[in-house]
Amino acid sequence: MTKKIIRTDNAPAPVGPYNQAIAASGTLIFVAGQIPLDPTTGEIIGADDVVQQTEQVMANLEAILTAAGATFEDVVKTTVFLADMNDFAVVNQVYAKYFNAESAPARACVEVSRLPKNVLVEIECVAALG
Repeated sequence: MTKKIIRTDNAPAPVGPYNQAIAASGTLIFVAGQIPLDPTTGEIIGADDVVQQTEQVMANLEAILTAAGATFEDVVKTTVFLADMNDFAVVNQVYAKYFNAESAPARACVEVSRLPKNVLVEIECVAALG
């Protein structure tokens, strides 16, 4: 198996010992969980606004997918982490703008006790090329 590190300045730099994404054998791209960090300032977007935070998370995912030569159409699996499951419907409305219901990826959504930097939402994904 070959692996290629995917990095872009259009999404936040990792805040720990991981990469934004890894392309495995040229066909699968594993994108690390993204939180609502502004890639330029490193600041959290949307303070306590889960809609703004989700929009920024999706923008960060899109930037990384683009750097890897992929789009949201190539995403086959996502995992959504919420600080509060009561935000599910609102996050789902934002998420639905990026994925067509008929071809949307498989997804898991879980509530967690805490997310990095105390954000409200984090999303990771796997995309397939070719």
